[in-house]
Amino acid sequence: MIVYSATKSEFNHDVNYNIIEGKILECFKNKIGYSTTKSEIHSWKNSMMYMNNILADVAIPVNSGVSIEYRIPLTSNRIDFILTGKDQNKTDTAIIVELKQWSEVKRTSKDAIVETLLGKRERETSHPSYQAWSYAALLQDFNETVRNENIVLKPCSYVHNYNANDVINRSFY
Repeated sequence: MIVYSATKSEFNHDVNYNIIEGKILECFKNKIGYSTTKSEIHSWKNSMMYMNNILADVAIPVNSGVSIEYRIPLTSNRIDFILTGKDQNKTDTAIIVELKQWSEVKRTSKDAIVETLLGKRERETSHPSYQAWSYAALLQDFNETVRNENIVLKPCSYVHNYNANDVINRSFY
């Protein structure tokens, strides 16, 4: 289930007119059946401004699809942002973006695990690129449309507040 769905052009309008978080919240309530926290609503507003800046690239067609908060069936996982369309070879493609507002990340000795500030204290959590990769793997395995229509999945993360210290990009991860 997709909470918010639009074209790049419609998404751009909703961000530029400062109504994106309200639209996502309205769709969230209608489709999920309950509201969410103020911090999640704030994160939508903040992160979607950054995504809008990325989508300003004229090479991305205005009719590209934007999906926000896609709930992966049979799980409680939600993909933050998906951009859909055709790549340079006219292949159906979905770019899965895991958004994080982290400003600092510490490495751990554990595979795919980093440490960052969550809930007012430092905690271990999945590396955002691993999280995006695992979402793509779930879709590839359990989404019939992705398999039958040979949709190429490209997972990535965007940690837009990150103070680059190379932890997030270490080859270990």
